[in-house]
Amino acid sequence: MQRSLLFLLCAAAPLMAQAADATSATSATDTQMIERAVRDYIESQHKADPARMERGLDPKLAKRTYWQAADGSEFIMHTDYETMVKVARTFNKDGSKFPAQPRVDIKILDVDQRVATVKLSADEWIDYMHLYKNQRSEWKIVNVLWQYHDTARQVNKK
Repeated sequence: MQRSLLFLLCAAAPLMAQAADATSATSATDTQMIERAVRDYIESQHKADPARMERGLDPKLAKRTYWQAADGSEFIMHTDYETMVKVARTFNKDGSKFPAQPRVDIKILDVDQRVATVKLSADEWIDYMHLYKNQRSEWKIVNVLWQYHDTARQVNKK
């Protein structure tokens, strides 16, 4: 009985190793595709490239931050997909909004099958992002929560 079990384990070991390798390869591909979606998001703003923003975002994007109104009250400010595509098209059209070598620090915090959480640190702000892998195996940003590094900037100017 022990010999049969040992034989079975030895025979199955290469198959188990192949399965593990396939999982690792998928994870590496997913990691690259997650990072690409995040880079599309930030670099589309650096280079005024709305097509990259469109590629990285889900059309149901919900981007939010807390904000202080001119009267001192705080509210949640919402930004949608269309606005972010417009930002990519117009915000840095003249090339003056970012340094020559902009900061892009991407940390993938968690991936579980078809969902991921990422932290993006840029020159002026941080973004916490949720992504999902759609039926076409494309990773898309669906939620963003952001703030400036200098939180005193999160106010309407009077």
